[in-house]
Order: sequence, then structure tokens, then C-alpha cells
Amino acid sequence: MYISKSFIPILKNNPSEAKIKSHQLMLRAGMIKQSSAGVYSWLPLGFKVMKKIEKIVRDEQNKIGVQEILMPTIQSSEIWKESGRYEDYGEEMLRIKDRQNREMLYGPTNEELVTDIFRSSIKSYKSLPQLLYHIQWKFRDEIRPRFGIMRCREFYMKDAYSFDISDEEAFFSYNKFFLSYLKTFKRLDLTAIPMAADTGPIGGNLSHEFIILAETGESKIFTDKRIFNLNTDDTKLEKNSLASMRNKYEQYYSVTDEKFDRKEFEEKVSVENRLITKGIEVGHIFYFGDKYSKSMNASVDLPGGKKDFVKMGSYGIGVSRLVGAIIEAKYDEKTEVMKWPISIAPYDIAIIPMINKNDITALEKSNKIFKELEKNDIEAIIDDTEENYSSKIKKMNLIGVPYQIIIGKKTDNDLLEFKEVGRESQKLKLIDIIKLISEQKVRN
Repeated sequence: MYISKSFIPILKNNPSEAKIKSHQLMLRAGMIKQSSAGVYSWLPLGFKVMKKIEKIVRDEQNKIGVQEILMPTIQSSEIWKESGRYEDYGEEMLRIKDRQNREMLYGPTNEELVTDIFRSSIKSYKSLPQLLYHIQWKFRDEIRPRFGIMRCREFYMKDAYSFDISDEEAFFSYNKFFLSYLKTFKRLDLTAIPMAADTGPIGGNLSHEFIILAETGESKIFTDKRIFNLNTDDTKLEKNSLASMRNKYEQYYSVTDEKFDRKEFEEKVSVENRLITKGIEVGHIFYFGDKYSKSMNASVDLPGGKKDFVKMGSYGIGVSRLVGAIIEAKYDEKTEVMKWPISIAPYDIAIIPMINKNDITALEKSNKIFKELEKNDIEAIIDDTEENYSSKIKKMNLIGVPYQIIIGKKTDNDLLEFKEVGRESQKLKLIDIIKLISEQKVRN
């Protein structure tokens, strides 16, 4: 792929409306374009990153046995009236009418719709548990959309739902998602802290937000620093192992401002371990028992002929929001350098030939290298423009391709100038570059 043929409309300066670094970078690097207030078109570069994040999210959901479905963006108001949330949800819900004057809505979430799907199909406890997810666009009519995709009206989200026969089984499902989220964010090179959180309009009495630290975050958090030392490497998908894992996290005080209790914080956390800062919510999980199943009559047959309402939970990850969150965590405003984790980078490596109108040698070398990288499943982009060396490097640093090969007139056929963003360049053979990048991709 040549950059001259790519649709990457880079801007020289930060747009005046962009106040945080993720919004600035996504506009400058040509990742998104605003369509209307809080609504964006995703251009090729941004779309590639988002789809790679989606792939990791999907992979980790599949690993814990969640089944993928796809629900529509437009929902009937009737099921929301059944649950009692149609009037309660507030003005964030976009309400519309079709040509038959039927009340419809653009889904802000899917608890009602998935409950309706479940109750029409599952009748016996023998079919439980059921874990379902989809990845779909949502719409919430924010009163003041801002910060680009971080606080927008239309967003791309993974939401999952669990159906169980009892609280004990439901907690088992809840803990599966707890682990899945920790592993998902780790693969995205993020340290996400699970924090006790308010359940909000979803309902229920058990909820965790997964927060990454960021100065531009809207969530104020209070936590024990020791929580950062925990890992999930030895956790198995078994009840006791998962319960133990969650207990390890919950032994440390870690809450958002809605749950904050100063007295409890000071009693449980020593001064040297206290951390009060801001963060960005990248995931949220809820357990709400029979809140929806009871109001919508989603019950199953039990042994002995009795019926009972299923116990439910819901589990969200903002896939599109993660693009911005990762930028907030990785982008250096001072140097204008962005380094995407290799697992989601739009390209694995950039080939930067120093060329002009009268010199095609460097471009020919670049093409040969490109073909060799392609054979080894390494995605590369060639900067075939006639810009100077400094401009090309700045451009690739802005786009965030994690590795670079610089090709000049004096480039040795065996040794190439290879650079990892943020580090000094070195001379390596192409075979060693391929090995290094391939190993990084496998790890992630």
C-alpha cells in the first residue's frame, strides 16, 4: 500500500474545536470526520484500528463461551414499556415514529430486546446458562457531546447478557466477564482497574467499571496502588478460581466518586498507598438479578414443575471509545508521537524511502521489502511521497505505525535502518526485522 494512494487526509494543525489529545490526533491523522454534533464518519485509518480492537474483544468473549448474535439498532417501544424504562430512561433516548405512527427508538442499550429474544426461545432450566453478545452501534442523545468519540452520541459497543438459574450461577457468569475484561484490556496494552461503581439506569446492586488512568478522564477514582500489582495469569474458568480472582481485586479499596466514602478510604488504605486521580471508563459490568426477567416474564421451568425468573447480568465495552482511550494513554503531545500497540496498529511497519523525481532506486528497494513482509503476514505501508525525511518521520509518528524502515541511496542490501517508535534506530537484516515483528504479534 502506497501512502499516496491511501485516504489519510492529514491536517497540519490541531482543529480549534478539539480540546483533548485523542480528539486532536484523530482529526489530524485523518481517522474520523464529524458528520453532525457527536456523530462521526470513520475513515480508513481509524476504521482499521477500531476493527482490530473489535477482533480482540470478540476473541476474548468467545474464549469464555459467549455466543455472538446481532440485534437491530431500531427497537420497538413496547418492550421498553414492559420493563418500565421507556419513560424513566430520560432524554438521552432518541424516540421516533414509523409511517404507521408506531413508537420506535434508536437503541441506547439492549437489555429489553435480548430478554425478549430469550423468553421466546428458552423454556427449561436445562438450557441454562446462556451467554449472548453482539457488537453494534448505539445512540444516546447526549445533551453536550464533546471530546470527539469519547463523549459522542453514536458509538460502537460490545454488549453481552447472561441468563442463569440462581444467584450463585449468575455470579459465576459475572466473574467470567470480569476475567475476560481484564484479559481484553491487557491485550490492548492497557492497565484497567476494576472499580465498584453505581449501577445507574441499568439497575441492580452489583457493578464494576473498568478504568484506565488518564488526566483527561471524566471519572474521579480513589484506589489502593497495590491493586496494580495483581495479575490473572493463574486464573481458570472454574467457580473457585474465578471467585478467588475477584476477591483479590476487591480486597483493595477501589471506587469511582459515586461510591466514595472518605472515612472508609482512610481506614482501609495507608497514606503511602492512596491514589486519587482521574480515569476513563472503558468497560462496565452489571448484575441485576430478575429486574428485567420479572417485569418481562422471562421464566424457565424448574424440576418439580415450578417456574422461576432467570437471573441476569449485562456487560459492556465501548469498542469505538477504546480508540480514543488508547490514544489518551499512549500519545505524547509534546513530541507529537503516537505508538499504537502492535495488536491494533493500522499498519505493522512503515517503509520510508528517501526519493525524488530523478531517483527510483529507493522505491524499488521498498517494493521488494514490502513483498517480503507481505509474505510473512506483516502489514506495511510505503511513504512514496516526495516530502523530505523530517516530514515523513513526523507523519508516521503522528499516524502511530510502531516500526519503521528507512531506505536511502546508501542502504546496504543486507542491513536496513530499522526504528521502533520512541527508540534509537539500528541496523538489522530484513530476516531479523521479520522475526522481531512476528514475535511481537504472536505475544499480542
